[in-house]
Amino acid sequence: QVQLVESGGGLVQAGGSLRLSCAASGSIFVIYAMGWYRQAPGKQRELVAAINRGGSTNYADSVKGRFTISRDSAKNTWYLQMNSLKPEHAAVYYCGVDHLNDSGEKYYYWGQGIQVTVAS
Repeated sequence: QVQLVESGGGLVQAGGSLRLSCAASGSIFVIYAMGWYRQAPGKQRELVAAINRGGSTNYADSVKGRFTISRDSAKNTWYLQMNSLKPEHAAVYYCGVDHLNDSGEKYYYWGQGIQVTVAS
């Protein structure tokens, strides 16, 4: 089992910044990729940014140039730096990791989600 805990969310004024963190713990064997997702009320969960084991990243078009995903592999922690936030960025943000255990089983783990609110 892998546990994910997000932190760093909250209320920010439009134009401000937040940095979300996702810390993984538990029986970590191999994490292939990690992603940040968001879900706004009445909408489906969508991928915001992802980073794979090799360090390659990809972003939703709506956040390119504004959000940055990064990681501290030694700490099993990933970050989402969000700059120039707009009210439409408000959502519950989730981290997820694609994990392979020592039995060769792959499973996708999710964090509990963290609220980001952007005041106009």
